[in-house]
Amino acid sequence: MSVLPADTFIVVNKTQLSDKDRNLLILLYQPLVGHQAISLYYTFWSYLDKSELLSNEWTHHHILRDMMISNSEFIDAKVKLEAIGLLKTYLKKGNINNYVYELYSPISASEFINNPVLNIALLNSVGKLEYERIIGYFKIPKINLREYEDITSKFSDVFEFSNVPLTDNLIYDIKKSNYRKLEILSKIDINTILDLINDEMLNKKSLTKDTKDFLYKIAYVYNYDNDDMIELIRNSISEKHTIDKNLLRENANKYYRFDNMGKLPSIIYKNQPEYLRKENLDTSNRSKMIHMFETTSPYDFINSKYKIGNPTSSDLGVIAYLLADLKLEPGVVNVLVDYVLKINNNKLTKSFVEAIAAQWSKSGIKTVEDAMNIAENEYKKKKKVTTKEAKKTSIKPDWINKDIKAETATLEEIKKLESRMKRS
Repeated sequence: MSVLPADTFIVVNKTQLSDKDRNLLILLYQPLVGHQAISLYYTFWSYLDKSELLSNEWTHHHILRDMMISNSEFIDAKVKLEAIGLLKTYLKKGNINNYVYELYSPISASEFINNPVLNIALLNSVGKLEYERIIGYFKIPKINLREYEDITSKFSDVFEFSNVPLTDNLIYDIKKSNYRKLEILSKIDINTILDLINDEMLNKKSLTKDTKDFLYKIAYVYNYDNDDMIELIRNSISEKHTIDKNLLRENANKYYRFDNMGKLPSIIYKNQPEYLRKENLDTSNRSKMIHMFETTSPYDFINSKYKIGNPTSSDLGVIAYLLADLKLEPGVVNVLVDYVLKINNNKLTKSFVEAIAAQWSKSGIKTVEDAMNIAENEYKKKKKVTTKEAKKTSIKPDWINKDIKAETATLEEIKKLESRMKRS
């Protein structure tokens, strides 16, 4: 959702911000969300009053001008801060929309590095050498204290109470560090998984809320389903019949690397970001297709192409390459996949896809509409040079039609499209 320059906002500090947070933001968060998102966080921070509680009311024109960024760049940075847990946004709609932006602290280095989602994302973003350097920066030096005696004074050794006054109110609204947890929806069902693991193998009473949360995060990072997690847990149980988190983390990493030629998972948009979606869609055939491409994840889209069974590891590898390596937007990937399948006899040949994807990447294709336009142009050029044999085997994508923008879909076409979208 875009903002208008005249829309107003205030910044509310929901936490305590200190200089130590700056190191956390630069070293741990910036590799994941980029410098523009961190710059936006600092800009919001700078708008707070002297007591760092609340800002004056500003317009978005003011912050866009201060940061010298576009509306779409502002939205991109804002949603990344929200997703990573540093910002919360509230909206009151009106002739002029009013926003409230709440700032939250970055979590501690220890919590960040031990979070399986953030840890693996950081490692993949910066590489092993830089990752180890960052870890080293936050490590506590070890000193051998075996020959030393702890002679630290206790509170009760120094202080005592006398004439204690009675009070009815000891709780005040004091500033403290507040953190937002990552909000993640997982595909796995913990109860179903546990039902399929023998009680003699795993002491299910030992599973705390923290352990279950850890399992959800592992499943999310590596895109594991119930069956994958059952196998993973069975191979990660300690001698005490509890889940060994470190072993589970190592196994998850090892299995994923084996299936993905040594690569680690990358942070990517699940589907087309809101700020890159087309506004004011109508009921035309083209608009229906744009909506489907924008609101479907590439993994669900490729899955919908299989009438029987699931996508091959080769096909999923191509999707991962387009998203993680070439950093194409999800909606653009959907258009590319649909286009290639139609003109290449339903085959997602990696070399064929790479050639087109590299061109689209160089051309800076970000939106679904731009992807459809470039595909149309490429198809028209291809059509001029194709042989009669190729024409028989090549199927034109539904959305490639020079008059499609002006046409309204028929009832039959709408039903066909809706059915296709449901399968996605």
